[in-house]
Order: sequence, then structure tokens, then C-alpha cells
Amino acid sequence: MNNSKVFFSIFIAAAVGATVGMLFAPEDGKKTRKKIKRSANDWANEALDALEKGKAKVQDTADSVMNKAKSYKHDAVEAADEQMEDAKSAVNKMR
Repeated sequence: MNNSKVFFSIFIAAAVGATVGMLFAPEDGKKTRKKIKRSANDWANEALDALEKGKAKVQDTADSVMNKAKSYKHDAVEAADEQMEDAKSAVNKMR
């Protein structure tokens, strides 16, 4: 099971547990509904924050991979150019 499924499962279980706890609390229905709404908003905000952090981490990783790929490409082009020059030099020596 991957991390996102585990996180989502824990998130849902905690939200359900909090909601059930509030529903069985000995308080007025209006207060309970306000608590549930506030808790749901808090959980939603926390989930959005976690998603934003994850998105930023993925973007950073993608940028890093792209920079490494560009660096490897540059190194490969330079190595190929050097080999080409060496080959031309060897051919000219043979003439």
C-alpha cells in the first residue's frame, strides 16, 4: 500500500471518529453541528496544506531531475565532440 493511501485512510478514520464522538457528546444539536463544521473545515485545510507540500516536493524533485538530465546531456555532447576531434586528428595524421 502506498503512502498516499495510508495517509488518506488515516485522515478518513480520524474524521469519522471525531464526527461520531461529537454526535454522541451530551451537547445541544446546534453546538454539535457547529463543532462538526469547524472540525471538517480544519481537517480540509490540513489536507489542502499537506497536498500543497506534496505538490511542492514533487515539483522540486522534477526540477532536480531535469537539471541533472540537462547536465548529463551537456557532458555527453562535450565527450562526443572531443571524440570527434580526436578521430579527425587521427585521420589527418594518417594522411
